[in-house]
Amino acid sequence: METVSLPSKGVEKGNSYRRTMLKRFLRHRLALVGCISFLAIIIIALIAPFIAPHHPFTIYSSYLPPGSEHWLGTDQSGRDVFSRLLYASRISLIVGVGTVFIYIIIGTILGALAGFFGGWLDMLVMRITDVFLSFPYLMVILVLVSIVGPNLSNIILVLGILGWPGVARLVRGNVLSLKNSEFVRSGIALGFSKWRLLFNHILPNSIAPILVNATFGVAFAILTEASLSFLGMGVQPPTASWGNMLSEAQSISILADRPWLWLPPGIMIVIVVLSINFIGDGIRDAMDPKNSQ
Repeated sequence: METVSLPSKGVEKGNSYRRTMLKRFLRHRLALVGCISFLAIIIIALIAPFIAPHHPFTIYSSYLPPGSEHWLGTDQSGRDVFSRLLYASRISLIVGVGTVFIYIIIGTILGALAGFFGGWLDMLVMRITDVFLSFPYLMVILVLVSIVGPNLSNIILVLGILGWPGVARLVRGNVLSLKNSEFVRSGIALGFSKWRLLFNHILPNSIAPILVNATFGVAFAILTEASLSFLGMGVQPPTASWGNMLSEAQSISILADRPWLWLPPGIMIVIVVLSINFIGDGIRDAMDPKNSQ
């Protein structure tokens, strides 16, 4: 009869740990600011068709200054800048989340298998990881995107496939440190299978560094997409992205005389990247066992 109370104690301990992490996160002021800003950007992206004053592809007079009709003016093709700015937030969020989703899955599986089973599998995965990390990241992306074609799905796929090595090394290190711990030995003594130990016990205890890496990865993917679009190898017009909006405002005359074309997308990139980085800092500090405050 005494064993009946053990599950409830485990659940209570887990809930207490989650509450502690939440309290630590809520005390991180920059993380809260980042959450509010990022949540606002997500809401804007979701309701963009309802709040945009114009369709992003509709053409008006080119280079109209900001006014009551066009809040941020129009670009060189006569399209409303404010409407395109709202729709571009969708592209950035899709790229960030889609890229991280792909490479987190690949990196977590490969890193977990390499760290847990070791031997030739570990050596093979780590050597492949070293090969991926030995090439200049942006140059490889440019080459692959030029081969498969610069569109949204291809960019997400290329960034996702090339982004997994860092996660794999991170997960492998955590699995190596956990597979000889007491709770794993207890599971082996109880007859648990290797797959159950790995996916039900070891990986859940490695979620903290994976989550922090994923948070920063979203920001990095958004910056990479903006860089590709700025270079003309990202999302192609007329589809709006913050990167190609900056790309269309490269001339000296536009930079000097028409700041409404480049300031808004640049500010949005800064806001979303800072917000995500603040959230990542808050999650990292909240999950840090050394942080007892």
